Amino acid sequence: MAKKIFITGTGTDVGKTFVTGLLIRKLKENGLHAAYYKAAMSGNERTKEGTLLPGDALHVKTVSGIQQPLAQMCPYVYEAAVSPHLASRIEGNPVDLKEVVKGFEEVCRQYDYVTMEGSGGILCPICFDEKEIWLEDVIRQLGLSSLLVADAGLGTINSVVLTVEYMRARKLPVKGIIFNRFHPQDRMEEDNLRMCEYRTKLPVLACVEDGSGELDIPLEKLTALYDG
Repeated sequence: MAKKIFITGTGTDVGKTFVTGLLIRKLKENGLHAAYYKAAMSGNERTKEGTLLPGDALHVKTVSGIQQPLAQMCPYVYEAAVSPHLASRIEGNPVDLKEVVKGFEEVCRQYDYVTMEGSGGILCPICFDEKEIWLEDVIRQLGLSSLLVADAGLGTINSVVLTVEYMRARKLPVKGIIFNRFHPQDRMEEDNLRMCEYRTKLPVLACVEDGSGELDIPLEKLTALYDG
């Protein structure tokens, strides 16, 4: 069975997909059989034939170079750029947690390292009308530990600490923080890192510089974060 980790964020557009692509690329470039998974994906475009293209999955596949089929990466794909629960209300095909688990387990049988990305922040509703499912329910059902992706800029202390405290209160393990859009020598951002470590007691695992495509984390440190 694969080793696995969950990637959540302090909110939408903090760079979860971008960072996830870098994580998987590092695994792949070091000869590890790595894969990607996401329960539900919103805000996707259609091909000329009218088929929805899972944009986040395509980005990760392109950046990382993995050969995993797109169809295996995400069981629920929506066009509307809203949370999955609302997208399925508009378009139909609501998320079924059993199908999410089934797809995840299939990926885990075929690959050695599986990185699962969340939708939005930790309080993202995945399904609501047919059955109430929140992102935390998916994480808990799959028994995953998380890495938290956050923007390095203004306001991140509040969003990081609140997210970590919420996850701890809900007994969802968090292993560390990765900051995105980081500017070295920026006094405020450097202080943000220190304050987040101080308040959460979590390590800052890596900082991805703004405009960079590099993840500065040793392979041994990275693979140790994945639970077997």
